Amino acid sequence: MATFQYIAKDGSGQEKRGMVEAGDRSGAIAAIRAQGLMPTALGEVKGAAPAAPQKTGAAKKAPAAKKAPAKKGGGLGGKEINIKLPKFLRGKVKTKDLTAFTRQLATLVNAGLPLMRCIEVLKKQKMAPAMADCLDGISENIAGGGTFSDALTAYPKVFDNLYVNMVKAGEAGGVLEVVLNRLAEFAEKAQKIKNKVKGAMIYPSVVLVAAIGITAFLLVTVIPKFQQVFNDILGGAQLPAITEFVMSLSDFVQHNGLQILAGVVALVVMYKIFGRTPFGAYQLDKMRISVPITGTLVRRTAISQFSRTLGTLLASGVPILQALVIVRDTTGNRVVRKAIQTVHDAVKEGESMTDPLASSGVFPPMVVSMVQVGEETGALPDMLTRIANTYDDEVDNAVAGMTAAIEPALIIFLAVIVGTIVIAMFLPMIKIISSVSGAAG
Repeated sequence: MATFQYIAKDGSGQEKRGMVEAGDRSGAIAAIRAQGLMPTALGEVKGAAPAAPQKTGAAKKAPAAKKAPAKKGGGLGGKEINIKLPKFLRGKVKTKDLTAFTRQLATLVNAGLPLMRCIEVLKKQKMAPAMADCLDGISENIAGGGTFSDALTAYPKVFDNLYVNMVKAGEAGGVLEVVLNRLAEFAEKAQKIKNKVKGAMIYPSVVLVAAIGITAFLLVTVIPKFQQVFNDILGGAQLPAITEFVMSLSDFVQHNGLQILAGVVALVVMYKIFGRTPFGAYQLDKMRISVPITGTLVRRTAISQFSRTLGTLLASGVPILQALVIVRDTTGNRVVRKAIQTVHDAVKEGESMTDPLASSGVFPPMVVSMVQVGEETGALPDMLTRIANTYDDEVDNAVAGMTAAIEPALIIFLAVIVGTIVIAMFLPMIKIISSVSGAAG
């Protein structure tokens, strides 16, 4: 018997840690699930006695699992505790790689190929090294007697709870190819919205950086030269108020540059620290969905994600309480997460989703009404998908509208800053020209 250390979640989504003894990884996963827990990370404890050879092929799997750490540094069956091993995968498997894998696997399974054969075919495809590492571990786990969903739990940084639970539901219902297609469509649409939001913020960010850079250059380099000219020609004469202001600002920036930089760094650090506290993180998320223009976009994106995720899970056969826990854990905004937790508690008590959704203040009346109709007609998954599609369109429109509004606003903002500096410098020049003309006359 070998000793395994695990991280798992219970039915309410709370994280649990512990130790379990089993003959192999599949036995350990089964023992953890027998406690009503969902394992998210599992590894053999370093220095523990190796599992006894078994006729089922587990003995064959153990050497292969030990070989992986030597080659990749992140295998999941060796002596190193696996709870921290997925670190090497962090940021390695991109969403587009995972989506492509899911879509290809669904096509192969739908064609009638056995799952192991599908994995072997995909391993021969050219893919990112991190994704290839995952497939190696998955195939070893399945060859050792584990299920596909069990194999996915070994890579929680790649396959999240949403992915694992939908695969498990597909395996139980014999519709794995349908679930995989839904997962691929879900990932593609989520990535599409994410890219649109990011794309909408590129132009404003570039213009803002340009404005800061141009202003700093003018204040530090150009204005001091004008100031010297004015002192030499006008001899300390009174300058226009706007010129005095710009020159004072230039002096301040030149003599306090390090202090300004330190202040900016301090504000960023304070923001990060505040955002890591439960109260601060909640308040920042509340602000993100409440501010004008961008708040509407964030709220619509969150509602779209909630509706599509919950609808996809329910359509795949995941129980509603478990589906709500998964949706809550995959939601980035803590205000929305709190609202989903309230819905979960109400459904757990046998109540409808409608009242807690309406009282949360996050979901608009149209969403609440459509959810109510879906519950009453038994077509909640379809209704949630329709809500998601509607809000996807609204997100598209909001992004287009925000981009159209921000572009001229930023151009005007940049023009005002640069124009103010230019006017401030040229007003004394006019005075100088007038005085020279008068003297010549």
